[in-house]
Amino acid sequence: MSSLPTSNSRSRLFSRIAWYAALIGVVGVTGCAPLVTQSPGQGLSPVNAVSVDDDKHLMLFGHDVVSYFTENTHRRGQPTIKSVYKGVSFWFSKPEHKALFDAAPEKYLPQYGGYCANGIVYGIPWGGDADSWRILNGKLYIFGGRQSREAFLLDVPGNVKLADGYWAQEVSGANAFFQRGKRLVMRVPHYKSGADLQAMIDAAAKK
Repeated sequence: MSSLPTSNSRSRLFSRIAWYAALIGVVGVTGCAPLVTQSPGQGLSPVNAVSVDDDKHLMLFGHDVVSYFTENTHRRGQPTIKSVYKGVSFWFSKPEHKALFDAAPEKYLPQYGGYCANGIVYGIPWGGDADSWRILNGKLYIFGGRQSREAFLLDVPGNVKLADGYWAQEVSGANAFFQRGKRLVMRVPHYKSGADLQAMIDAAAKK
């Protein structure tokens, strides 16, 4: 006779069911982008990419990653001025920016594949808007919006340490779809909701 499942085994089973349900929900919301487009698997993966015509892995919706450094602004690139680095396409607003990138691509790559840096603090490769960004210590960080950026900037050293750790240990080289689903369900101990982040921002503003 088989024994009844223990409470621990039932808990693990429910966690697995919740994980798969979350993965299905992610597919419903985002389609296959994190499964295929954002996971080129050629050394620069996963990335915040979209598929546009022949560019199946286009970084940051086609924004010029060099413009952040040279012009202190986000600027849309042109499909006729582009480079492909490690399977990922990059568009540029002018030939000079392409030349700079080609000479030293790692210098201009956004951190954490161009995903929201604050999301990577929690091991979640999701979001990342080309018009929400900061250059910190010579590196480009992309954010999912004002709230994510302000929360990250409350403790740059601490948040960079967390994000670097999760990127190196979990996210880099992983499939964005499965990593995202896992950490949306099995959240890290220090996870903060949007309401939590806003409360932190408001509290800091009152000091």
